[in-house]
Amino acid sequence: MAASPRTHDPTPPPVPSVSFVIAAFNEGASIGSVLAGIREHTPNLREVIVVDDGSTDDTADVAARSGARVLRMETNRGKGAALRAGIREATGDILMFIDADGQDDAAEIPMLLGALTPDVAMVIGSRFRGTFLEGSVTPLHHLGNRLLTTAFNVLYGTALTDTQAGFRAVRRSALRVAELTAVRYEIEADLTCQVVRGGGRTVEVGVTRAPRTAGRSGFRSFYDGARILFRMVRGRIGG
Repeated sequence: MAASPRTHDPTPPPVPSVSFVIAAFNEGASIGSVLAGIREHTPNLREVIVVDDGSTDDTADVAARSGARVLRMETNRGKGAALRAGIREATGDILMFIDADGQDDAAEIPMLLGALTPDVAMVIGSRFRGTFLEGSVTPLHHLGNRLLTTAFNVLYGTALTDTQAGFRAVRRSALRVAELTAVRYEIEADLTCQVVRGGGRTVEVGVTRAPRTAGRSGFRSFYDGARILFRMVRGRIGG
């Protein structure tokens, strides 16, 4: 008896949904344009979650008027704590992160998502593979990022160029959310350590970094640099 022919299911696989999670502290002057860019350039966007990290300006109000779901922290707890709170609430298949200060170009979101092929767990928007516009980074921060990325590559056997980039996309399935512990700017190291140690493939695409138009960064070079390095080492030894 002849075997019955295989049927071909023409239904394409579902397109993964995207949740944006943004930590914001006193970014009322820039958060509105950041959110507008996300809505314009993100396919299959499910939600935008802005975690207002104890701002004293109108960050939360501007974000809410721009259509974001706003989580409010009563006091400033740090970027890592804010992003972890947002990650716990996010429901998308893909989590995307972008800085609230407007230094990242939302028009490059499709490029990151396009690089998130089925065999990739995380895409990092590398500033070092892309372009630093004039005034977008201080020499000290440029050097610090280079040194921390080198340390990560030595510890984990990777060949990344920008482990501290905040602009990135990661599959929720590649994260163990309850095990993220970052409080401040070590959150990027926390995410990258977890994905790499879990065997997830990480790729980079070059992105553009612009200068701030308002406000100032809360990054403390030596204090936060030490915290980031400690997180990398702890992650390597299994903590």
